[in-house]
Amino acid sequence: MHKLIAELRRLYLPNDRRYHDADLERHLRGELGMAVDLADDEGMARALVINFVKRPGDEHWRQLCATANALQTDLGLPAPAVSVSGGDSYGLWLSLDKPVPAARLQQLKALLHQAYFADQPLELDNAAVELPPCLHQPGGLWAAFINPGMGASFADELGLEMAPPLTAQVAFLEGLRGVTRAELEHALEVLGKPREESRVPAPPTAIVNTRDDASGPLLRDATIEQIVRHLQERNIEPTLRFLK
Repeated sequence: MHKLIAELRRLYLPNDRRYHDADLERHLRGELGMAVDLADDEGMARALVINFVKRPGDEHWRQLCATANALQTDLGLPAPAVSVSGGDSYGLWLSLDKPVPAARLQQLKALLHQAYFADQPLELDNAAVELPPCLHQPGGLWAAFINPGMGASFADELGLEMAPPLTAQVAFLEGLRGVTRAELEHALEVLGKPREESRVPAPPTAIVNTRDDASGPLLRDATIEQIVRHLQERNIEPTLRFLK
């Protein structure tokens, strides 16, 4: 638990230590429903969450993939984390290595929305989020960070029936890094330029991961061990049958 909290602090939480470890532990165990504010009292933040609300079919997943790919291939940003809300949405979690004015991150979100997911609802004034993993109280499902290469398997039910293993949650976060100030400014500059319609990529079906230590294989590239581990993370014990 302490390692998971350390990763959440490293990537997303404000540096003012307003959220105590004891409260975070209760939240992560599903004992306390707590929304955390990603901005500090001075209006500085180093995390941005983009929600993709459930749409017919798997359109919400395809929109998330298009945006996640664009962050890395079009804008040169590091890989984001991916989550299910336990309710009705996926989430993309982007971290910064140093705080910036929250308004700057909202500008990035608005430009990304215009370029890649304009038909999704846009929330610019809500910095309070349910930090995964946690129990989404209204529906009784768990929010959790997920393997981005296997996210399409959650398209119908955007949550887990049981709490996810903490070791898996740590594994999804520990290889991520924050966006630098130079990378953020470059992304804002690119997004602010006029974009030809042909430059906006068609929504792909799997997230590109450009990290050197890429740990989220595409489903088609997953080994048996990775698939079994993925199922076990969802509290499903697989039975394997070999066909001749």
